[in-house]
Amino acid sequence: MKKTALVIMAAGIGSRFGEGIKLLAQMGSNGEIIMDYSIHDAKEAGFNKVVFIIRKDIFKEFEEIIGNRIKEQIDVEYVFQEVDDLPEGFEVPEGRTKPWGTGQAVLCCKDVVKEPFVIINADDYYGKEAFVKLHDFLVSGEDLGREFTMGMGGFILKNTLSDNGTVTRGVSVVDENGLLSQVHETTEIEMGEDGQIKCDSEEVQEWISPEDKVSMNMWAGYPEFLDFLAEDFKDFLANVEEGDLKSEYLLPNIVDKLLKEERANVKVLKTQDCWFGVRYKEDKETVQEAFRGLIVSALSKGGFSMHTNPVIMIARC
Repeated sequence: MKKTALVIMAAGIGSRFGEGIKLLAQMGSNGEIIMDYSIHDAKEAGFNKVVFIIRKDIFKEFEEIIGNRIKEQIDVEYVFQEVDDLPEGFEVPEGRTKPWGTGQAVLCCKDVVKEPFVIINADDYYGKEAFVKLHDFLVSGEDLGREFTMGMGGFILKNTLSDNGTVTRGVSVVDENGLLSQVHETTEIEMGEDGQIKCDSEEVQEWISPEDKVSMNMWAGYPEFLDFLAEDFKDFLANVEEGDLKSEYLLPNIVDKLLKEERANVKVLKTQDCWFGVRYKEDKETVQEAFRGLIVSALSKGGFSMHTNPVIMIARC
């Protein structure tokens, strides 16, 4: 079996969630967290290694809640994302406390990821279909004809919103060949009372719709993409203006740059699976109820299996 890795970005501070580390919040009746379900689905799809990107200060708690249990089922590696993990010649601006975004997070994996990989957020549940499609895409060896061949899980925007606040999404434009032509990292997205999507980008607001595809930071790639990040991150840092303490090196912006330079082709693999995520403390109860509903549905259809960890295989919506 060809080796493939699941890279889980779990270093987020989770300030919007309130007390506690939102990534480790229990969602299932047996203490499962969202990552349990994602790792189970990924393993079933064929992934055979998990790389956790975390902060050093949560390592002990992370191991106790999920790491020690998961390593009995699949190969596990840890890498650490820290604000001061910068290339030679760069220093952390005075007053900056947060790491540099999802691009820096994935770059942290450069020394441990030598196989095709899929990137996900720790606090999102993506559904099994996307893992299967992206895994099959990676192991197929399909060459899309440019320097970088990549894949993206394409989720429907209206299915990825929170009832408890705005969200940030990589809003995507897909061409007639199913390839990504543009991706716009867009913040403050919400559904208006008129059923139309609202966001804080005037450019995107002109055309955004509830049916648009979004990335949800579920990207598939190969190790050479990590080599690119190592050099491109330096260019990003060199252009951070003095006094800017919030700029982030974000995957959707990086991919969009490669598209504009005609250096990458990204295959959008559409999924109808349910997405659940925890962005706000109030989302927790909604997600717990959603998991209960899926489990009940799976039980009624006989489409489930119990595991000693224990995680229940959830049926598609």
